Amino acid sequence: MNLEMVRMMHSWFTLPPLHAAFHHEWDLKNITTTFFKCTRWQVEETTDIINCPYHYFCSSTYPGNYSSAVDFAVLLFSLVSYASTAIFTAMEFRRSRTNQKRRYLLPSGPICLPLMLLILSKGYRINTVFPLMHTGPALLQLVHLSALAFQNQVDNSLQYAILEASTVSGILHASLYLDSVILPYYTGLEALTKSTFSGECSTCVCRREALMVGGKLVFYRGWSRTTWAVVGTLCSRMLCRICGGEKVALLIKQMAQVMSWIFIAWDAMYLTIGIPQSGVLSLGIYGGICFLIFLNIFRKVGCFLVWLRRAVYPMKKMKDFNHLDV
Repeated sequence: MNLEMVRMMHSWFTLPPLHAAFHHEWDLKNITTTFFKCTRWQVEETTDIINCPYHYFCSSTYPGNYSSAVDFAVLLFSLVSYASTAIFTAMEFRRSRTNQKRRYLLPSGPICLPLMLLILSKGYRINTVFPLMHTGPALLQLVHLSALAFQNQVDNSLQYAILEASTVSGILHASLYLDSVILPYYTGLEALTKSTFSGECSTCVCRREALMVGGKLVFYRGWSRTTWAVVGTLCSRMLCRICGGEKVALLIKQMAQVMSWIFIAWDAMYLTIGIPQSGVLSLGIYGGICFLIFLNIFRKVGCFLVWLRRAVYPMKKMKDFNHLDV
């Protein structure tokens, strides 16, 4: 994160006056890195219970960023994942039948999903060109989107069950890995912008209230209702496959899908306009994710209207036939 972004966040969150020792650019840059990458905040006893009821300091050490080459590789993989999702979305609009093996190239497929897990599990130190503490949620949203929008079309029931179960497991693990990346950042952001420096050490801060994991400034989480809604949708699809299209199973699947699309759309809008972005790249990424999500929602709504028209038209035709007393 650059210095201008830090200053913007300071003014955006009405930061209290900083200690004079931390006004230098070098100090500010190192302080923000330490705060945003801190994984363990320790509370100390304080004698000033009025002005400093909670005194915290960071007791963890950040091992440092990976090479910029790693960030470029992750950025390239993210662009390829986005492009594959966009291409398959366009093909769905054209009603084109695609080879099942090509669908493995989707972010939720058996090829890309393990790579996505590897990236998110190491995302804590990916922090130069493509910092995952800002862009990581977009990767999880790509997985959610592709899992919802494109169903596996495998005829073999055993293979279908294995693919869906592995996707469910991958989504749950991706959510946990993402939280390990973004929660230290959100916690550090809370500590940096809603606290005052005590001056006893570089990370020593005084707070009026206890510091919570993830803070209260940003509400997005990877392990959230959206993840569970998507997992529930995948499980309901497996249930429909087992039950052979029973009405109850179909109703559960449709309800789960509707809730999943609502939650993922809400997350996309919140991430795009609800929190300050780190730059043009981050804003463009979330804007692109929003575009894909609403494009697929539009496609789903269109398919539903076509199905509704086909279901209502025969009934209307039957009524006209009966009205003629034939």
